[in-house]
Amino acid sequence: MDSNITKVTSHPSQNEQLIFERSQPGRAGFSLPPLDVDETSIDEMIPRDFQRDDDLRGMPEVTEVDVVRHFTRISTWNFSIDLGLYPLGSCTMKYNPRVNEFVARLDGIATEHPYQPQDLSQGCLKVLQLLEKCLLEITGMDAITLQPAAGAQGELTGLLLIRAHHEKNGNPRKKVLIPDSAHGTNPATAVIAGYDVENIKSNADGQVDLEHLREQVTEDVAALMLTNPSTLGIFEQQVPQIAEILHAKGALLYMDGANMNALTGVTRPGDLGVDVMHLNLHKTFSTPHGGGGPGAGPVAMKKVLEPYLPTPVLVEKERGKLALDFNRKQSIGRVRAFVGNFGVLVRALAYILAYGPGVRQATEDAVVNANYIRKGLEGVFDLPYTKPSMHEVVFSDAIQKKNGVNTMDIAKRLIDYGFHPYTTAFPLIVPGALMIEPTESESKEELDLFVEAMKSIAKEAAATPELVKTAPHTTRVRRLDEVGAARKPVLRWKAGAKRSEAAD
Repeated sequence: MDSNITKVTSHPSQNEQLIFERSQPGRAGFSLPPLDVDETSIDEMIPRDFQRDDDLRGMPEVTEVDVVRHFTRISTWNFSIDLGLYPLGSCTMKYNPRVNEFVARLDGIATEHPYQPQDLSQGCLKVLQLLEKCLLEITGMDAITLQPAAGAQGELTGLLLIRAHHEKNGNPRKKVLIPDSAHGTNPATAVIAGYDVENIKSNADGQVDLEHLREQVTEDVAALMLTNPSTLGIFEQQVPQIAEILHAKGALLYMDGANMNALTGVTRPGDLGVDVMHLNLHKTFSTPHGGGGPGAGPVAMKKVLEPYLPTPVLVEKERGKLALDFNRKQSIGRVRAFVGNFGVLVRALAYILAYGPGVRQATEDAVVNANYIRKGLEGVFDLPYTKPSMHEVVFSDAIQKKNGVNTMDIAKRLIDYGFHPYTTAFPLIVPGALMIEPTESESKEELDLFVEAMKSIAKEAAATPELVKTAPHTTRVRRLDEVGAARKPVLRWKAGAKRSEAAD
């Protein structure tokens, strides 16, 4: 490892037993005072049908300090955005400003319940209305739903809106076209929505091949799902022409807006001819990402799709009173409970209002950061597409492959340098892809450390390839059997079983 790169030094990391293995009979994390009322049989309090058939034997018996230390020690093994650069391309792991958390915890926001009467929820409904207005202004659309709980569910919602539109016109149509540079969830979403999928090839510049598109757009095509910027990190320059080709055949243009963090404040998809799109609030508007949720994937659309909005729809009545309208005859129905993950929506609004018109600055900083990394690593790693990069840059491992080192090896070695790995082997149209997205969160100093680490790994791949191929070397656990972990995961603990047998 290059000694001039000062990102990490070795540090102690304690081993840790399973919480079950720390258990000692009779230990407890609490104590109760002596019972001062008559003891009552559990059968009198809980109907037998609702009682467990087994007891809780086998649960860990530990003290409070045992629990606190156990989970605190485990937490030190994790990498997070609060520790350093998280260069996962496409995922957009940006810093989550603490002011968002403060706002989401305010009384009257964190303490409200979705089942309380609408008359008592005017403040919360006003928050949702303001977020809707902001997102419509940012996207250039006419209507929006905040219901979807994630980008993938937003995709499905968008396609269900498109299906409802075509059914209203007498033909649901059969196919959805998806470019080979699209996000990987798009094909799955189209199939779930009941469509067949056809692939659209990219040309040599990584753009949609318009001639190929013209050949494939027929009256059987319901829509094209376009990721813009694409997973190559390249802005699709022909969106108006793509929209014109689709509209001429009665098809609609869906835009996967997951990469809207490269466009916000600069251009609006609605102005380019896009009919419907989703937004990933964790990617563009800094709400928490990962950890199992909750998430948010609002869907914005043009007027032609507004009648089919999921219910309930937020509406404004006399004297500015807000209400939720459940009476929408052409609605596709609910796509999730209530009107979305409210706390996440509040965080996104806090981010937007904190920036105001300056939200464009976040976009420009993200693009500058990606191009700074691109410039620093050009020639060190292969760059398969040379069109200008937007929020992310995609290299390949073609140079390192000559010494038997692939993108996964480089990513594992990057851990030794104190960085989370980039996205490996995606997009699929770039063999051995290294997909890097720094976001606007990172300083020049952090980017310089990352670039130097990548250069150092490239030198190691040329001079001592085995060092890279066997990485990581400084972690508590060395390289895992990822196939085995995926196919035979250990998901539960059994008393007396070895760890390798715990899942049998």
